[in-house]
Amino acid sequence: MTEQTTQPSWLHLTAERVTVRLSRPSEANGVQVDSLSLRAPTVRDMRNAQAGGAKDDEQRELNLFASLAEVGIKDLEGLTLKDYGRLQAGYFRLVQDDAV
Repeated sequence: MTEQTTQPSWLHLTAERVTVRLSRPSEANGVQVDSLSLRAPTVRDMRNAQAGGAKDDEQRELNLFASLAEVGIKDLEGLTLKDYGRLQAGYFRLVQDDAV
């Protein structure tokens, strides 16, 4: 029997990116948006996020997400905690291995 994973209605996942619908509009690059997309990360993205001088895991994650979403770190910091959690959940679904 195959187990099927259901996804939340606010999440759209493909092999190349994840799009997260926000619970309320937020500003990204000076524009009000109702969703954010993260492209699939590369090894280079991970290395750049770590090399950005970040001393803690939170800052490295912000560096990475800002790069993948092509928005500023301040834009991510302006998200509600609920919406940032959605972004995190989307990211982890995007990078998880499909093999069982």
